[in-house]
Amino acid sequence: MEFARNKTVRGIDLYYEHYQNPDAKETLVLLHGFLSSTFSFRHLIPLLKEDYNVISVDLPPFGKSGKVSSFKYSYENLAATVVELMKSLGVREFNVVGHSMGGQIAMNILLHHPEYAKKGILLCSSGYLKKAKLPLVLSSYIPYFQLYVKFHLARSGVKQNLQNVVYDHSMINDEMLYGYLSPFLEDDIFKALTMMIRHREGDLSAEDLRKIKAPCLLIWGEHDKVVPVMIGRKLNKDLRNSELVILKETGHLVPEERPEDVHQLINGFIAAEETAEATANGSR
Repeated sequence: MEFARNKTVRGIDLYYEHYQNPDAKETLVLLHGFLSSTFSFRHLIPLLKEDYNVISVDLPPFGKSGKVSSFKYSYENLAATVVELMKSLGVREFNVVGHSMGGQIAMNILLHHPEYAKKGILLCSSGYLKKAKLPLVLSSYIPYFQLYVKFHLARSGVKQNLQNVVYDHSMINDEMLYGYLSPFLEDDIFKALTMMIRHREGDLSAEDLRKIKAPCLLIWGEHDKVVPVMIGRKLNKDLRNSELVILKETGHLVPEERPEDVHQLINGFIAAEETAEATANGSR
């Protein structure tokens, strides 16, 4: 059973896609990266839904979710909003899969809501970024600052950005270009992005990362130009219960570039953790 719908959570309209598998024991919650949406998982979801219940969320202000200025777009609040959505859907326990910025939000869930998130799968997760510098935060209060944000994104261009995040440029087609461009055809998102600049509190510190007890699988592209492999290696050290897998000839957009490999790695990781849990419970 599959459906897509919107639900108001913490004062904002959340768009999500729910793929229910009656035979599945595990639920995966998918969180996309910055300037992206559920669209980025379109090749991975058909594989995952055969083995799991899958819920893919458009993180505000991206995709089809709300873009209101009154919402607090901090990572901690976005993490709490995702957890509230899961509770409203009756999902009491899940594994969280986060790509890029979504990985940082996933780690916020693992840190602040460990009773709900069992395991983390981090795909080229952002890490160790500081809060926006004060001049930029102050600039966000200037009237029409959102027009500067819009101009900056338009100047960089969707195609140029995609060429920066994938290893094989030949995979960039019209469907991909339009899928990543379409969220920015509405002006409301630029006002919300201004608020996101203002609210972003910076990534979790090494000290906070060491508090995360949940098992984590880190999957990285060898040629990631956005979040280099060195960030993955550092996260692997700071997350006390983690393993790192590096995919060759792969860039930053691993859910697009290597969906079959990501699917197999997730399956192996979850199966191994289930075996470890069963062994631990049996020895008690």
